[in-house]
Amino acid sequence: MFVADPTLDMVLRGLILTAIGLLWIVLLVRVTGLRSFSKMTNFDFVMTVAVGSTLSAGGTTSDWTGFGQAMTALVALFLVQFVIARIRKSSDSVEDALQNQPAILMRDGRILHEALSATRVTETDLIAKLREANVLHMDEVRAVVLETTGDISVLHGEHLEERLLAGTKAVDTRPAAS
Repeated sequence: MFVADPTLDMVLRGLILTAIGLLWIVLLVRVTGLRSFSKMTNFDFVMTVAVGSTLSAGGTTSDWTGFGQAMTALVALFLVQFVIARIRKSSDSVEDALQNQPAILMRDGRILHEALSATRVTETDLIAKLREANVLHMDEVRAVVLETTGDISVLHGEHLEERLLAGTKAVDTRPAAS
């Protein structure tokens, strides 16, 4: 692709094609905006993984056709993400179809074991997140939320404004009707 020596060509392909690919991604982000890597939704997470995978494919290709295809695929990823973000912004039904709801794992100092089970979060993981948030007493915790991105938010202090829990779902802890 670049030189006759296969080892040197391999090194140059890895370096040059990856550098070009990274510059291409920077240009695409400048055109479409920082929202491209915001990690605000599960769709954004998939976008980030797909961009990395596509860049990797472009940086390891052995011909210009494969490299061009990878760079075109990057444009397609950014375009689809841009269009989906616009549609989600203007349509609640599309938003609901594409987005998971955040789940409440703990409320007012009480661990919601049914919610942990439903979301496959262990109590050990929850406790680790409480420590990361510098929680000193369980009764300080107003709510713990598993966000749509997979992050866990810990809301603690004396008071919680209910608006901060808008859009979350609580796992139904009532016994099933017989």
